[in-house]
Amino acid sequence: MRLVVPLQGVAQGRGGLLLGSVIPCALFCFLQLYFKRRRSPSDPPPPSTSSSNQPEMTRHSSLSNLLSRGPLRISSLATSIAKPDDSPYYMGLDKASEDPYNRIANPDGVIQLGLSENRLCFDLIEKWTSENLRDWVMGREGGDLSISGIATYQPYDGTMKLKMAMAGFMSRVIGRDVSYEPSQMVLTAGVTPAIETLCFCLADHGNAFLVPTPYYPSFDRDMKWRTGVELIPVHCRSKDDFVLSISVLDQAFNQTRKRETKIRGILLSNPANPVGNLLSREMLEALLKFAEEKNIHIISDEIFAGSIYEEKEFVSIAEVVGSEDVDKNRVHIVYGLSKDLFLPGVRVGMIYSFNENVLAAARKLTRFSSVSAPTQRLLVSMLSDTKFIVEYIQTNKKRIQDMRDLFVAGLEELGIKCTDSRSSLYCWADMRNLIPTYGEKGELELWEKLLNVGKINLTPGSACHCIEPGWFRCCFATLDKEDVHVVMERIRKVVGSRTSCG
Repeated sequence: MRLVVPLQGVAQGRGGLLLGSVIPCALFCFLQLYFKRRRSPSDPPPPSTSSSNQPEMTRHSSLSNLLSRGPLRISSLATSIAKPDDSPYYMGLDKASEDPYNRIANPDGVIQLGLSENRLCFDLIEKWTSENLRDWVMGREGGDLSISGIATYQPYDGTMKLKMAMAGFMSRVIGRDVSYEPSQMVLTAGVTPAIETLCFCLADHGNAFLVPTPYYPSFDRDMKWRTGVELIPVHCRSKDDFVLSISVLDQAFNQTRKRETKIRGILLSNPANPVGNLLSREMLEALLKFAEEKNIHIISDEIFAGSIYEEKEFVSIAEVVGSEDVDKNRVHIVYGLSKDLFLPGVRVGMIYSFNENVLAAARKLTRFSSVSAPTQRLLVSMLSDTKFIVEYIQTNKKRIQDMRDLFVAGLEELGIKCTDSRSSLYCWADMRNLIPTYGEKGELELWEKLLNVGKINLTPGSACHCIEPGWFRCCFATLDKEDVHVVMERIRKVVGSRTSCG
């Protein structure tokens, strides 16, 4: 009672509510500590009356249970994507990015010939940007900057201003009075999401697309990772200059159908990557008839349409569709500004389709890959500058041709021949006489030696699903003219006397 009565007084006002709560707690803790110290260390702990018939659990049992569950799982899709790249295409790109060649700062670095990037006219882009910075930020009309024009929500599939500017640019690139309808465009953050979006629109998981080989190595990522579609290589050979034929296409179609795999379309690369050849008007017409007969779609990747030189005739499938009595609903074109206009970091691609259902679905899917509003404002200003665009296209073609001729001439001095292509940013080099053994193993041995000893990154044909070992893609548009001699000397040191074999 001596303990309780004083505490009751404190709680009732003389010490306040706070002390009335603190003092009992303090006394309780003190008593607990006192009895704990008086207990003998050898005395066993008192049994629990509530669990006398249950086995005793150790204090770490919950941790043991957690550890027995194994590592925290992620999705099987993420697991497969997270695995290290085993393709020589990506391995070479990584190696070159870790130790990039620079004539002054790092002359012993890896020379990048595996990346299809056009740096030949970067000075023109840089000059235009510096002269027009205020215009593209503020708008050519003048006046104060309206933040609402870039900070508010914009259409996910692109503004009509940019679509109209893209239509005008593509007409200049293609020429021959080919026109494009802006309402049939869907803009995306690069060509990669454009192709993936079309895969989602045209095919279900497990369906397939026919792709003529050799083809761009990243198609295996861009089209397959998230969509679950299959790519069926349609093998073209050197004896045919790697040109696609309907008979080879039909054979691949029939063999795939025998496996009970549904084919939803053909993916064309025109101009071809990596060979650099062009599809003729006659071949495009035959492909359209084939697609109608098999009731499948055609995706035409025309991202290098403006990188053609020596007066070679490029025919867009849009031109053929416009002049032929064909079913337009099965034709879809992808294009972007990363190659012809050297704006890969700006990330602008486009789907051009004649199918309203595909367009409707693609517009909604661009929610996940829309182009930023500031980027769109920049491009509207740049693409609307007719004088700059005309000058750029002409200068770009001339510089690509000059660099290609210089590079190919250097390879020919080493006894290395290239296919007779006059488009794109690379050459398709025949190094079959340089591989130690004929086969994919021999090709990869040469590739590895060029990369690790010569410090030159090329793309081996096997990464492009080429059926003939010994072909390599060489992207020359990343070089300065002064660097071509360095490349040839490094190749000469790696292959030695083999280059005299022709």
